[in-house]
Amino acid sequence: MRKILIYLVKFYQRVISPALPKSCRYYPTCSTYMIDALTKMGPLKGLIMGLCRILRCNPFVRGGVDPVPDEFTIFRNPHPEKYEDEIIAKKFHPSTK
Repeated sequence: MRKILIYLVKFYQRVISPALPKSCRYYPTCSTYMIDALTKMGPLKGLIMGLCRILRCNPFVRGGVDPVPDEFTIFRNPHPEKYEDEIIAKKFHPSTK
């Protein structure tokens, strides 16, 4: 089930997304977040987390860095600085290269 859902998201990324204007307010993008959540949490929890993230991605939020947390939650990741990602590290630790 997880592989099927990931395949559907990758199909969206390759075929549908390029035809649409860039509108995701978060890093990583919502589709990448969905794949990460499915991989990390499994099909049910990952799908729920991904759908909640898509609902949070709207013009009324500021967006920003929001990686998949280590524990299941439907809310935004409160501590993105804990994740060792190049863009996150630059945002929270500007002196780090």
